[in-house]
Amino acid sequence: MTRGKLPRWVDYGLIPVMNLAAAFLVAGLVVLLIGENPLEAVRILIYGSLGFGEGIGFTLFYATNFIFTGLAVAVAFHAGLFNIGGEGQAYVGGLGVGLACLALDRFVPWWVTFPVAVAGGAVFGAAWALVPAYLQARRGSHVVITTIMFNFIASSLMVYLLVNVLAKPGSMQPETRNFEAGGQLPLIRDLLPGLDLGQAPLNLAFVLALAACLFVWVLIWRSRLGYEIRTFGANQSAAIYAGISPVRITIVTMLISGGLAGLMAINEVMGSQTRLLLEFTAGYGFVGIAVALMGRAHPVGIILASILFGMLYQGGAELAFEKPAITRDMIVVIQGLVILFAGALEHLFRPWLERLFASGHVPEAQAA
Repeated sequence: MTRGKLPRWVDYGLIPVMNLAAAFLVAGLVVLLIGENPLEAVRILIYGSLGFGEGIGFTLFYATNFIFTGLAVAVAFHAGLFNIGGEGQAYVGGLGVGLACLALDRFVPWWVTFPVAVAGGAVFGAAWALVPAYLQARRGSHVVITTIMFNFIASSLMVYLLVNVLAKPGSMQPETRNFEAGGQLPLIRDLLPGLDLGQAPLNLAFVLALAACLFVWVLIWRSRLGYEIRTFGANQSAAIYAGISPVRITIVTMLISGGLAGLMAINEVMGSQTRLLLEFTAGYGFVGIAVALMGRAHPVGIILASILFGMLYQGGAELAFEKPAITRDMIVVIQGLVILFAGALEHLFRPWLERLFASGHVPEAQAA
């Protein structure tokens, strides 16, 4: 076996599991230092996220947000682009969703508003990614810098709009009016009454997220555009020599990425909050970066990584409630450790595994 090459099951399976185990090992040591039992903490976290219907519902609700933002980052990754503007793109996508709901909720049922809101979220999110894409493609401005800047611009824009333009009359709250029934996505517990999800706000956006995963898989691995995106990301010089336009690929990929991020607003604005309000993105755009890295930019991996982070969010809340010594800040530390090992230390174990496989200690049949 050639040095530096690893079987796919190691690259896409074993390494993420080892990174996750290392993160939880360090987190366990931190929990131990404050005088709590790490095994008990893990038990509470798992039970709080997967042990009963409401916990599962909240876990999948949070995972829905991470699927959208993780897919957004992953699509850009395949073209060699680092889109970290998912937070701003989702924020502006919420504007598209909110405007669709405000315009239609009093006149049509939700299933008519839904496709318009989906289009609004995708178009507004894509539009917010267009300027960074153009600056990267035509002016050489690095997309990392421009997308960071656009996150802050999106935040300021939404504050202005919700305070001065879209706020409901007579209210001091920076938010729109509540949507009527025609602008609210039905909850899964209402569609499937026999399914016990408690008060979890899990809604049809979860189904949309799974559909988005299928779309990304077909796009990246079963379409000509996806082939061009992967070729451009793997070797730009070879792609240009083959006649692939770097300007077109950069702009189109970023538009798709921004559109996927904008769809996250469906889950929060139309599904959970039923109004447009400040800070509904709550950092989900940044967590999407870790989700894409841990999921190896593949839709299946992104689903699994999203469920993991959904467990951390929901199970972490239960853990902080059951164990007051483990504060909410401690939960953020645990989440940060997972992000650290999944992102910055992603290749921590790779050199050791490469030496192990190159030395021949692993049978070839097993490595295949």
